[in-house]
Amino acid sequence: MRKDNRIGSGSKGPDDVELSVMPDEKSGQRSEARGVSLFKRRDVAESKSTMDLATGREIFANPLPSIFLNPIRVWESLGPVTLDAEQLAQKGLFIEASDHPAAVGFDILRTRLLHGLAEKGWRRIAVTSPTHGCGKSFVAINLALSLARRPASRTALIDLDLRHPEIATTLGIEENRALGEFLSGDQPLESIFHRFGRTLALGLNGTAIERASETLHDPDTTSALTALVDQLEPEVVIYDLPPALVSDDVLAIGPSVDAVLLVTDGTKSTPEEIRAVERMLEGRIPLLGVVLNRAQDFNAGRYRYAKK
Repeated sequence: MRKDNRIGSGSKGPDDVELSVMPDEKSGQRSEARGVSLFKRRDVAESKSTMDLATGREIFANPLPSIFLNPIRVWESLGPVTLDAEQLAQKGLFIEASDHPAAVGFDILRTRLLHGLAEKGWRRIAVTSPTHGCGKSFVAINLALSLARRPASRTALIDLDLRHPEIATTLGIEENRALGEFLSGDQPLESIFHRFGRTLALGLNGTAIERASETLHDPDTTSALTALVDQLEPEVVIYDLPPALVSDDVLAIGPSVDAVLLVTDGTKSTPEEIRAVERMLEGRIPLLGVVLNRAQDFNAGRYRYAKK
């Protein structure tokens, strides 16, 4: 496997992170947004109305023209959530800056990722792994938190592992909203998404979807994810996806992502599995890099949560 650059956390624990940046290219067209939000980019008002899940009231019956779209207003419309920094730190998730080797490693990964995205003009990253248990959600969350620690930044983290959504549980958030309602266009972004602080939007999911692949293939999903980018204007969007070798979900979401970040487990992922993912993505979605998680699993019990 070709490697151009490598970064490591310098940690002697299971949080070791390495990134290999792949200079592949991707071209494609973005589909037309079709949300029903007040903040939708449109020049013509739409008569369709939407019911707010929380209040049951009719909302946003007539979207504003695109000239009035203000990403700051959109971010402010998202319901705020609080996260327990101490509790998450015990899981190896870092809301605040830390000199912990793992936190430093993710900050390095953040900076290298931003450089790679800037070179390509990309911002939509799918995080996946070859198989289950590699810690992809752990990496996706920590990377999003690290990106969100930058002042005046905008990062979006979306749980698109539709069969087994777990980001909300990992963050300690009781989620009863269904992300599928947003993907289908039945509910606007501001009825489903949360906001942590002023820099992190969270698309969480409290309801598993059995027909996950078909949902990701649906043009409505492509339109919803395009509307998300249009309305929030994030610098980076991170989609947490299922393992690449267990379904076609990663390929199904291809039109809505710019590149893939592959998370491997230093204690279990094999070269054959990594090559299989590379072959699957070749000519379809660029492979931005490879993250090596748990390169030195000296404290396996402590990080058992990341093996789920």
